[in-house]
Amino acid sequence: MAYRINHVNKRNGITYVYESTSYWNKEKKQPRSKQVCIGKLDPKTGEFIPSNRLKPEQAAARDPEVKVTATIVGPALILDAITAKLGLEKLLKSCFPKSYQQIQIMAYYLVAYGGALSRCEVWSKNHVPELTSSLTSQRISELLCSITLNDKHKFCTQWMDKIISDDYLCYDITSISSYAESNQFIRYGHNRDKEQLPQLNLAMLYGQKEHLPVYYQQLPGSITDVLTLNNLLKTFRAMDITSLHYIMDKGFYSKKNIDHLVDKRHKFTISVPLSNKWVQNAIDDIYQEIHGPHGYQRIDQETLYVNSRLHSWGPENRRCYLHLYYNAQARAVAVDRFNAQLLAYKEELESKNLIKEHQSAYNEFFIIKDTPKRGRKITYNDRAVSQYINRYAGFQALFTNAIKDPIETLIVYRNKDVVEKSFDDLKNQLDMNRLRMHSAEAVNGRLFVQFIALIYICALRKEMRKSDLIRKYTVRELLQEMETYTKVKYTGKYGQILTELTKAQREILDHLNIDLIKKT
Repeated sequence: MAYRINHVNKRNGITYVYESTSYWNKEKKQPRSKQVCIGKLDPKTGEFIPSNRLKPEQAAARDPEVKVTATIVGPALILDAITAKLGLEKLLKSCFPKSYQQIQIMAYYLVAYGGALSRCEVWSKNHVPELTSSLTSQRISELLCSITLNDKHKFCTQWMDKIISDDYLCYDITSISSYAESNQFIRYGHNRDKEQLPQLNLAMLYGQKEHLPVYYQQLPGSITDVLTLNNLLKTFRAMDITSLHYIMDKGFYSKKNIDHLVDKRHKFTISVPLSNKWVQNAIDDIYQEIHGPHGYQRIDQETLYVNSRLHSWGPENRRCYLHLYYNAQARAVAVDRFNAQLLAYKEELESKNLIKEHQSAYNEFFIIKDTPKRGRKITYNDRAVSQYINRYAGFQALFTNAIKDPIETLIVYRNKDVVEKSFDDLKNQLDMNRLRMHSAEAVNGRLFVQFIALIYICALRKEMRKSDLIRKYTVRELLQEMETYTKVKYTGKYGQILTELTKAQREILDHLNIDLIKKT
């Protein structure tokens, strides 16, 4: 047991402080004590002055007047490095001068921990205690409601201008279910998660080269994919943003959309549904060739038949390219998918909940008879179904006005799954599967914070991929590994210390090129 004793030196009058430790002497079989001088008392104030040979943490621990606080700094060390690299703090501060710190910390919380924002206050007590009072549930609600659409527009305009440079922009939409009732964007529609809840639609643009989300826009839950493109293009014209290359799946295809893209000279690459007659005619032209070796190419580990042709579009005959691909192994999957679509179309016809974009499929693959006695009878057009399966299953059609090489086109298109990954992050990593906020203003603010958090996740994953850390950790696992790295702060003159890094933590910082000396 250790205790303090004070001893006054009669020669100089200084009171020295000793730490005395009792122990049992086995040889003499007697209790003994060991005394070590740990400092002295100030003759005027009586304040304890530690010995110079003590380390700061030892001196602080021996001073009864000292108070100690500990703050977890490991995750912030990583995320601060991302902030600096992207210039996010400066950008947020210019758009939200009064609340940029809170927005940044809420994004940190979502990335490192996740969960409802109402729990951010508890998390912040251990991670950013100086901001905890401004991160209570009430303050967060007020802050979210203060983020206006104009603020979001200002940030997104500057963000796009900062990071976009000749990039492929992958465009897609997801639905987010909600319990809210007073938000004009929350409506019933085609729920991509198969849930019987109203929803809003979230459109996202993702930079394929930069591996970062570029822009987002919330849309009414009842709107279909194909109707959203024109509004997006109008938005970008208002933002004075040009020279973009849009990558889109077949849900966005319509003649009207292609007309508009071509007319405005936007670059695009889009998957075209095989139900279009002009695509079927092109497949008919080459159908006999797919049974021989000519035209086959290896792409990664896959053997595909590839055909490319010039296809002029519109009355001005604008130069475009139709690239056709046939995969014999994927044919069975394509048949199953087609049959599943037919079942869905049949349910829509029987329930009379028709979707305008499916009308051509209704006309081609179904026979509909209405009689006064038996009512409506819906059967499959077996001949049309059989012809489609035998002739077109296994094909994929990509249409572009920007890439002549069919292999490059396919690779660029397949890489659009990055936006689907970002949706998965948004819903599962960042607690966005449900919207529990009721006011439109709060939802607007919450979506913006989620977008900032998504930028952090994507940027950190990009750095982890460069250094091969991605093989060992997910983003959340890496930040959790840093949770034990702590800053211990003492009152008075003792300052602060940082706990020792573990081997895993040193490895993470080394791989991410984070200089601990500069950061601390």
